[in-house]
Amino acid sequence: MAFFIGIDVGTGSARAGVFDDEGRLIASAKRAIEIWHAPGEIVEQSSRDIWQAVCESVREAVATSAIAPDAVDGIGIDATCSLVAIGADGSPVAVGPSGDPDRNIIVWMDHRAIDQTRRINATGHRVLSYVGGVISPEMETPKLLWLAEAMPESFRAAAHFFDLADWLTFRTTGSLTRSTCTLTCKWTYLAHERRFDEGFFREIGLGVLADEGFVRIGTEVVEPGTPLGAGLTVEAAAELGLRPGIAVAAALIDAHAGGLGSVGGRDVGGAATDASRQMAYIFGTSACAMATTAEPEFVPGVWGPYFSAMLPGLWLNEGGQSAAGAAIDHLVTLHPATPAARKEAAEEGLSLFAYLEERIARLADRMEETVRLAAHIQVVPEFLGNRSPKAEPDARATIAGLDLSEDIDSLARLYLAGLCGLSYGARQIVEALSIQGIDIETIVLSGGAGQSPLVRQTLADATGLTIAVPETPEPVLLGAAILGAMAAGRFATTVDAIEAMSRLGLEYRPAGSLSRRLHDAKYEIFLSLQNEDRRARAAIRAALAGT
Repeated sequence: MAFFIGIDVGTGSARAGVFDDEGRLIASAKRAIEIWHAPGEIVEQSSRDIWQAVCESVREAVATSAIAPDAVDGIGIDATCSLVAIGADGSPVAVGPSGDPDRNIIVWMDHRAIDQTRRINATGHRVLSYVGGVISPEMETPKLLWLAEAMPESFRAAAHFFDLADWLTFRTTGSLTRSTCTLTCKWTYLAHERRFDEGFFREIGLGVLADEGFVRIGTEVVEPGTPLGAGLTVEAAAELGLRPGIAVAAALIDAHAGGLGSVGGRDVGGAATDASRQMAYIFGTSACAMATTAEPEFVPGVWGPYFSAMLPGLWLNEGGQSAAGAAIDHLVTLHPATPAARKEAAEEGLSLFAYLEERIARLADRMEETVRLAAHIQVVPEFLGNRSPKAEPDARATIAGLDLSEDIDSLARLYLAGLCGLSYGARQIVEALSIQGIDIETIVLSGGAGQSPLVRQTLADATGLTIAVPETPEPVLLGAAILGAMAAGRFATTVDAIEAMSRLGLEYRPAGSLSRRLHDAKYEIFLSLQNEDRRARAAIRAALAGT
């Protein structure tokens, strides 16, 4: 029996899981990580803080697993697509107005570079066709351009710019090698041509990186799961409580690790499934939807196509919502009954959302009737813009149908309406893929928010598709562990690793009948409210401009 560690760094925590070579989770642990918010849509973190959280999580997971540290054969890592600035001596470099070098990470959800994003998109460069036609402020080139313009001293002082996942493999192995996943999905690296486009960087104002031969953002690029350097360094091994030399894999972005740990797994009967007919949907702080194809498919407003960014040799299209779990968190805080509901939930030993879901279950006689509770409340939960398929970072949330009710039942209805709104966003992505010939039959759902039966059934009913749930409770960690198994040479191919370690469990099918009619009607309202928000923003811009 071989054992592998998966390390996942999300927006709010670092986690580690110990898995065996059949994909069974032996033990896991997590630590919270600090996050700073500042005016101007600035969101920052610390690489030192994250590394400490990773070390503590790994040590606890291994100790809890009761396996000997020497029994670990491989390590895989995933993380959010956040930008890390590091000096020549490995020290952190400040990336924000605070000037604090410990705040050296621009978090994925940071939108400070919105002006740079608009200017990059105005170039219409061919590279943009590989990010759905328009680049997002969540990606790294707008952030780099902001740093070069707003903090030139920090830009010059940084010897290396990393995606967070690549920084973690650098921290564990000393290797500067980057992953095709991170560079292709977030740095405009053309993996199918194995190069950055020099002309693009010069045109957008980052010609200095081209002049340097791109040494600060990555010149050696390999597919996820490739072993890096000589494995775990002596220093990193001591900090993690492991033996030096353990194989460490080229990394994945966190959502893509969830995709690796979800799609293509064997079904409940043990039969192989068709990854090309599945869409991975990772529902956490944000939501990420990913579909793979044998040939490149260009879907307006959906990121990609990216070559070998998740599964080797296949093209990836990536959609999603910038705020998903975060949107629901914010939505419920707007209701006056939330403090009382939190108190009652705590008294019953439940989270607020588990408490509200129990309330919804009592209000609806059957699951098919659940949508009735939110029939007259419409929510477009785009508090942080529309990532896809509209690619509108300026879009904002719209809520219609509220009354003066202040009781907990009305809060439960609002919560359900928010879940419906997120599900309609997923439906939009499925329809955008279908227009380009990518037909999805099953959504494989993972992520913390995807653990809820109500979320699963609502997504099935709203999209009209079967929802499958991975057997493992931690598919993102499993995806990272699969990388570790690949790096250790346990499996010959990624497909072999997935077939051995990943399995699907429960399925949720659309309810149909009344549920379908109501969701179809609410979806049309959802689309019209999106359009109204777009018209409202245009009208206000015109008024402010005096036109």
